[in-house]
Amino acid sequence: MGLLKFIFSKTFLIQLGLAIIVSIVILCGFYKWMESTTNHDEFTEVPNLKGKKLEITKGLLDERELTLGNIEYKDYNPKFPKEAIVEQSPAAGANVKVGRKIYVTVNKSEYRLVRIPGLKDKTKRQATSTLKAIGFKIGKITYKPHFAKDAVIDLKHKGTKINKDDKLPYTSVIDLVLGDGKLNYSDKPKAESDNNVDVVK
Repeated sequence: MGLLKFIFSKTFLIQLGLAIIVSIVILCGFYKWMESTTNHDEFTEVPNLKGKKLEITKGLLDERELTLGNIEYKDYNPKFPKEAIVEQSPAAGANVKVGRKIYVTVNKSEYRLVRIPGLKDKTKRQATSTLKAIGFKIGKITYKPHFAKDAVIDLKHKGTKINKDDKLPYTSVIDLVLGDGKLNYSDKPKAESDNNVDVVK
């Protein structure tokens, strides 16, 4: 009976009411805090970042209360300015929550370097197809005395001889020096004694 009397007493009811009020205040405060930190139900439109430099991009994102996420770099594409954004996620025009990270891919400032394969003594067809397949362009083709017709003797870039495992930028122009097939085996000693003087300099 004493416990029931205390539960229904004025003192207990006042304390219970105060506890309920305090709990409600704490819960409301916590909800408001969560709402302010998570930008609950606040959305913004993602701007178009393609073709823009990173320093400009950061300002555009700040205006929309967005942040820049991880940055990836892609092989140079001449269709875009150097070090400009070529891809973004989410896409331009998407509605996202304020504070969302926007991930971008940036165009490198130069073509990547590609290793020169071993092509000496390969045929013209083999050499040209291999070089084109890895991103090079075929330039001038010249011939010099040699036993095998169209066999690769040398590769050159801007007049300089290049060797296996050298590296050149993607899309570089490579010149081929090929054999003319007019040198007979009986001519070899004479050619060697003449220090193999080439018709191609």
